[in-house]
Amino acid sequence: MAFLAVITLGGLGLLFGFLLAVAGKKFAVKVDPRQEEVLKILPGSNCGACGFAGCSGMAEALIRGEVATISCPVVSEEIIYRIGEILGKKFEVKEKEIARVMCQGDECKLKYDYKGVEDCRAAHLLAGGHKACSYACLGLGSCKEVCPFDAIRWEKGKTPEILMDKCTACGKCVEVCPTKVISLIPKKAEVYVKCNSLDKGARVRKICKLGCIACGICVKVCEPGAIKIENNLAIIDYEKCTNCGICVEKCPTKSIVMVMKG
Repeated sequence: MAFLAVITLGGLGLLFGFLLAVAGKKFAVKVDPRQEEVLKILPGSNCGACGFAGCSGMAEALIRGEVATISCPVVSEEIIYRIGEILGKKFEVKEKEIARVMCQGDECKLKYDYKGVEDCRAAHLLAGGHKACSYACLGLGSCKEVCPFDAIRWEKGKTPEILMDKCTACGKCVEVCPTKVISLIPKKAEVYVKCNSLDKGARVRKICKLGCIACGICVKVCEPGAIKIENNLAIIDYEKCTNCGICVEKCPTKSIVMVMKG
């Protein structure tokens, strides 16, 4: 009986194996060989910044012709051209961006002493956070935790710093920030407003000595007309800005900064 059982089980195993092999061939999904070529030269970080479920999702969408541009923020101009050659298409090369923390929150006064979970989102749930400025960086490092490229330098309680040579503008830090203090701006921009507050100047003066008070001096001295005041905050038009730095020199609160070289 034992021998018969072994024979029976063995026969069933062979039968099921044969059926699975036939089904595998019959129902196999054919993969366009170009998809594998594209996937090989994509970064493989699977950060999801392109809007797809990883690099394979984007490669599939490109093959199917569902996207007109390569939305991956990590790929270089050379890779974009190579993908275009593989697919026989010409893709537009977008201007490179970088994330910037629009705040000098270390100088902001506190509303209370926060002792909760070290997460910006958790702190924000408690009366909008512990900073007197409701637009300020809360300094608890949630952005660093979600950065897939180790592009954020952060010290506990301090405003984080974006590392220009590592940032890919994937936008993960922008999404996670509860006060929306991180923005994506053109990588070529050397001058930017390091403030996010929409409060009136009188209040800003009381709670942060490095905040924008919407005095308008920057607007007056900017020859290209690249700056305007909107909702109590200086806004730079990066298409017009020449990075001359005059606004940086004239800003009375030093809320407009210039990127340090080297």
